[in-house]
Amino acid sequence: MTVTRRMVRVAGTVVGSAVGDALGGPFEFGPAGAFSARFPVAGAGGEMVGGGGWDPGEATDDTQMAVLVGESLLERGGLDLPDIFGRFQRWAAAEPKDIGLQTEDVLTNGSPWDLAAGVHFQVSRHAAGNGSLMRASTSAVYFAPGGRRTTMDAARRIAALTHGDRAAWEGTAVFHELVRTALDGADPLAALPDILAAVHPDHRARYATVLAPDWHPGLATEFNGAVWPCLGSAVWALRTTGGFEDAVRAAIDLGGDTDTVAAVTGGLAGARYGLGAIPGRWAAPLHVPLPGFGTRVLRLPELLDLARRLGDEA
Repeated sequence: MTVTRRMVRVAGTVVGSAVGDALGGPFEFGPAGAFSARFPVAGAGGEMVGGGGWDPGEATDDTQMAVLVGESLLERGGLDLPDIFGRFQRWAAAEPKDIGLQTEDVLTNGSPWDLAAGVHFQVSRHAAGNGSLMRASTSAVYFAPGGRRTTMDAARRIAALTHGDRAAWEGTAVFHELVRTALDGADPLAALPDILAAVHPDHRARYATVLAPDWHPGLATEFNGAVWPCLGSAVWALRTTGGFEDAVRAAIDLGGDTDTVAAVTGGLAGARYGLGAIPGRWAAPLHVPLPGFGTRVLRLPELLDLARRLGDEA
């Protein structure tokens, strides 16, 4: 079978996001610079050591939920929102090691799939976390061939399952479109002005700020667990580095919500640079448990197969 350049980027998106997640998990909520302080020499190896409750190479909820989305799209032959929500609920009920507070409340508040996120938002008024952005690698790959409108619409609809604030929908839609652009072989950063034009007017200025060439994470006005500084930080890491490894290192060194910022960065960098740019020492130990789904654990061969099938379906 001929492996096209596009399929190399597809695999890079899915595996790259999982790699960033697994590398960043042990540093979550830690200080800036902790990753480089522990591993000062890039390329020296030994970075995938686990910690903070995570085994070496173990993916967190970010990748676990991305896999659930991807498998639903494949098994249902397209977007089946009640099915995705049901898979999320089954996973949440199995008490995964980590689950966002907002996501947990939405999945366990007893409301129907099409009302749960709205009920949470009405009560909390805070629903702009990065929890829909973190799981978007698989859906970004699947919907990419449909074009800008199709992929951004799908992103918004999947995000809305758990996040009632439209800010989360728009950030996830921007990620989808950045991946689509990269998979087509174009420069995702150069496409940002056109992508921003497709963002809902109520949220366009906020995203234009954090995605601007002169923005950096030191200018963030919120914690990077919020969707817009998370996405802005990932784009900053991509813009200010020249390869996959350096981009992910830069993302983790920001501190804070390191697994998700690195997962988003890894997805974007993987789409841009392709699977071959991901260090093998990072990819080889990957494993993704799926609580609630028996003893299933996806390792690198299974992740590559998932990426291939998502790319084939696309």
